[in-house]
Amino acid sequence: MDGNLTTGDLALMRDNDNFGGNGFFWVFALLILMFGGNGGWFGNNNNQALSDQMSQGFTNQQLQGIALSSANNNYETAQLINQQTNALMQQNNTNLINAIQGFNNINISLQNLMAKMDTCCCDIKTTMLQNRYEDERAKVVSLQNDISNYNQSQYILGQMGRYVAWAGTGSPAAGTGT
Repeated sequence: MDGNLTTGDLALMRDNDNFGGNGFFWVFALLILMFGGNGGWFGNNNNQALSDQMSQGFTNQQLQGIALSSANNNYETAQLINQQTNALMQQNNTNLINAIQGFNNINISLQNLMAKMDTCCCDIKTTMLQNRYEDERAKVVSLQNDISNYNQSQYILGQMGRYVAWAGTGSPAAGTGT
C-alpha cells in the first residue's frame, strides 16, 4: 500500500467496535503501513518516487527487451555470416578440387601427347630408314642386274668365237668386195 486510506479501509474500521476485536487489528495494521516501510505521512510522500520507479522499471524493461532483441539480431546475423562463410569455403574447396583435377587432366593429356609424339617420331624414323633401305636395295638389284647382263654378254660372245668389237670411227666398215 502507498500509505493513503481508502473508503474500504475506513468502512472496515467503522463497522468494528472502536478498537475492540478486529477493529484494533486494523488500526494497528494501518499504523504499521503509515509509519513503517517508507509508507508514512510524516513528510515522506512516496507517490512521486513510486511512479518514477515504475516509469524507470518500465523503461528498464523496454531497454532490456531492446537489448535482448539486439542480441538476438546479432546472433542471427552471426549465424547467417557463419553459414555464408561455410558456403563460400565449400565453394572455394570445390573450385580448388576442380582446378586440381583440371591440371591433372592437362598433365595426363600432355603425357599422352608426348607418348604419341615419341611413337610418331619413331614411326617416322622407321619409315625413313625403310625408304633408305628400299632405295639402297634397288641400287643393289640394279647393279646385280648390270653384272648379270655383263656376264651373260661375255658368255654369249665367248660361245660365238673370237669377237673383236668395232671401235666406231663414224665411217662404214670396209667390206671385202662386193
